[in-house]
Amino acid sequence: MSIVMCFGIFDGLHAGHEDYFKQAREHGDKLFVVVARDTTVLDLKGELPRINETDRLSAVGDHELVEEVFLLYAEDKYRIIEEIQPEIICLSDDQDLFSDDLDIELTRRGLATNVVRCTPYFPEEYKSSLLRGARVSPEGFQEEEEEEEGIPL
Repeated sequence: MSIVMCFGIFDGLHAGHEDYFKQAREHGDKLFVVVARDTTVLDLKGELPRINETDRLSAVGDHELVEEVFLLYAEDKYRIIEEIQPEIICLSDDQDLFSDDLDIELTRRGLATNVVRCTPYFPEEYKSSLLRGARVSPEGFQEEEEEEEGIPL
């Protein structure tokens, strides 16, 4: 069985995340998802995520396409890749900070993991930074009943 791994913050699951999981799942039999730690998000974005890491981990873990979910190791973001050794890593289109040295680090650690870039799903609408403050359903997906400033909620 082939394992696909993807990474993200997942600060309120929405249709873009759903599509990311679907695209990643097309590359293997099992989808393992790694959720960024609060401290990692603070370092990358200069602010904490809206939803804490424990709740984000739980929401992603409850998704039907996700086989297993993990928190990123704060001290070594590549350690989880080394432990799981996925055949494929799928990255979203906006994960440049993580992917800049990914191929080099995989080679350095002796890992034969292929990296695939997923295509964005309506990035002008479904991007967490655009959806901050949007109402999120108990299942973790953005509700689409109302509209505010042109963004479906």
